[in-house]
Amino acid sequence: MSGSYLSGIFGSSPVRPLQEHMEKVVSCVSELVPFTHAVLAKDEQSRNTHHHNIVDMEKEADALKKELRLRLPSSLFMPVDRRDVLEVLTMQDLVAGGARDVAGLISGRNMLIPESMSANYLALVQRCIDACTQAHTTIRELDELIETGFGKSERERVGGLLHELDTIEQDTDEQQVVLRHELFKLENELHPVNVMFLYKVIDNTGGIADRAQRVGSRLQLMLAR
Repeated sequence: MSGSYLSGIFGSSPVRPLQEHMEKVVSCVSELVPFTHAVLAKDEQSRNTHHHNIVDMEKEADALKKELRLRLPSSLFMPVDRRDVLEVLTMQDLVAGGARDVAGLISGRNMLIPESMSANYLALVQRCIDACTQAHTTIRELDELIETGFGKSERERVGGLLHELDTIEQDTDEQQVVLRHELFKLENELHPVNVMFLYKVIDNTGGIADRAQRVGSRLQLMLAR
């Protein structure tokens, strides 16, 4: 990444690095949809291709995070603390890591999702992506917040976006409860080790939405300072 590129980022917007990074994170997590379709179709070749895509994009997001950490000015002339920017950046990076972990677990163990759980699991994946997209939408509002001097109307708009993010995350909690109940009914039909890892897949997938919600929580703290 060139110095001129980063200079352009920081020169045009003090929060542009967060937006650039979150865009990469959303791309990474969104790859879980075709990945999951391949898993459900038992298409190992396609599954592996999408797994590699997720790993590559997670690495790109991680590299971007490290580069931005190194080049972020020690003091920024804006109503946002440098430490807060870095903390939001770290939270965003954990979201991409969550997608990598889910894909790695499923591919590494050559796991299959029981047919009776497939629709609800795919719905959980999509809702987790909704959470990441909502976090991205919120981060994109930071420019407007700063330009308006953290005006009341823009604060209220961001607050509404964060509230919607919380709602989406709560939806994923409920979806996980349903999936765990479905898996519980199948326990006697499956190998115990497979059952254990399926529970882990459900937890890790839902964890993506949890991490996206934490991006919003950290952003909320940053705005409250």
